Amino acid sequence: MAEYILLLISAILVNNFVLTRFLGICPFLGVSKKLSTALGMCGAVIFVMTSGSAVTWAVQHKILNPLGLGYLQTIAFILVIAAFVQLVDIIMKKFLPALHGALGIYLPLITTNCAVLGVAVLNIQLEYSLLKAVFFGFAASLGFSLALVIFTGLREKIDRANPPRAFQGVAIGLITAGLLSLAFMGFANMVK
Repeated sequence: MAEYILLLISAILVNNFVLTRFLGICPFLGVSKKLSTALGMCGAVIFVMTSGSAVTWAVQHKILNPLGLGYLQTIAFILVIAAFVQLVDIIMKKFLPALHGALGIYLPLITTNCAVLGVAVLNIQLEYSLLKAVFFGFAASLGFSLALVIFTGLREKIDRANPPRAFQGVAIGLITAGLLSLAFMGFANMVK
């Protein structure tokens, strides 16, 4: 149990995918202008990272490894994640239209989110069991969501403050992301 608690704290605070591993920067910067869009992306990321971890772990251990095709891991994971997200999109549209309305526009964006691929690859590199891989995917998605919500709040506050013209838009966003990354580095010695 302690191992899972440490994994949770590590994935959320210490090794945050956006702020320390620098994965998933595009959606981090792209959907962080309004809290409503950020929360929609958070929900979609939590679902896809968690379930995608299970699917890619199964592909690696049940298909690629037995066939000696481990060298195709990256290509296989990209295809599996894209196909999985499209399948989820189709199923949600047909059977859960309300949920599809809430998450539908964010699901295609997640197909190109490198944080999802990063979790899948790290699960294999760290030789996690299926349960641990799914838990790590969930914890990493919580870390992504935490960083995105904090960053969105900061951006909304900065936009209301009317920064100098040279710092408006992407410039102040990158500076803010860098400062937020430095703040998360304060957790570095929390988990070893």
